[in-house]
Amino acid sequence: MHPDQDIPDTQASDHDRGLAFDLATLGRRRVLALLGGAGLAAVAACAPAATGSSGATTTTSGSAVAAGLTEIPDETAGPYPGDGSNGPNALTESGIVRSDIRSSFGSSTTTAQGVPLTIDLTVMDAGAGTPLAGSAVYLWHCDRDGNYSLYARGLTGENYLRGVQEAGTAGRVSFTSIFPAAYSGRWPHVHFEVYRSLADATSAGDPVKTSQLALPEEACKQVYATDGYSRSTGNLSRTSLARDMVFSDGWTSQLAAVSGDTAGGYTATLVVAV
Repeated sequence: MHPDQDIPDTQASDHDRGLAFDLATLGRRRVLALLGGAGLAAVAACAPAATGSSGATTTTSGSAVAAGLTEIPDETAGPYPGDGSNGPNALTESGIVRSDIRSSFGSSTTTAQGVPLTIDLTVMDAGAGTPLAGSAVYLWHCDRDGNYSLYARGLTGENYLRGVQEAGTAGRVSFTSIFPAAYSGRWPHVHFEVYRSLADATSAGDPVKTSQLALPEEACKQVYATDGYSRSTGNLSRTSLARDMVFSDGWTSQLAAVSGDTAGGYTATLVVAV
C-alpha cells in the first residue's frame, strides 16, 4: 500500500495500488492488454489554467487535434473496473448504455452527489487521424468520498458513475457525472476503456485501449473547497501529477481541458487517440 495512503473506512484497503497489484489481481485479458500497450504521452505544450474573477477555470490540454495525434498511453484499469475482469460485470447489465451516469440503474436508483461534471471524449484513429465512429467507451470513476460502486463496503449493490456510450460520426461521446474525489495516493482521475463497437463493449469483449484521464489542479482545488469534498483537499496536497503512479511518466495526452465553475458545473474534454 502507498506509504501515506489514508483509505476511507468504507473502501477496501487495496485501493488502486498500481500496476503490480493489478497484474496479480486482474484476469488474463487485462494482463495481455497492459503488457501489450506501449503508448507514449504527447509532447505538445500544455497551457496554464486561467481563472477569472468568477472563479471559472479554463485549462487547455495538449491533446488538441491541430497539434497532431499521439496514441494515448495504455494504463492500468485499477482493481475496480466492473467489466468482469475482476469480479462484478456491469457491462452486460441492461441499463449500462447511458449518458447520465450519476445514478445507479436496476434495483437501486441511488444518485451520487457532487459538483456536476460533463466528460466529453473524442475517439480518434491515431494513425489515420480520423474519428472512430461506431466505437464505444466504457467510463467509470470514484464518488466524492473516493469510493467505487460495485466494490466498496456498502456500495456493492450500487453501479453509479459507470456507463457506456457509442461514438457518433465525429467520434464523440459525452457523460453527465460528478467531479470525482482525490483519494490518498492518486491524482484525481477518470478510468475508461475503448471498444471497437457497442456490441463488443456490452458483451465485455476485449477493449482496444484502457487508459485514464487526469483532471487539472486548479479545477480540483476549486471543487474540493466545496461541501462534501473535505478529505480531497488534504489528499490532493500530498500528491502531484509528477509523483502519481500512473501519470508520472507523462500526462500531456491525458490531461483534460476543463472549463466551468462550482456553481454551474464543469466540462472536461479530451481527444483520445487509439
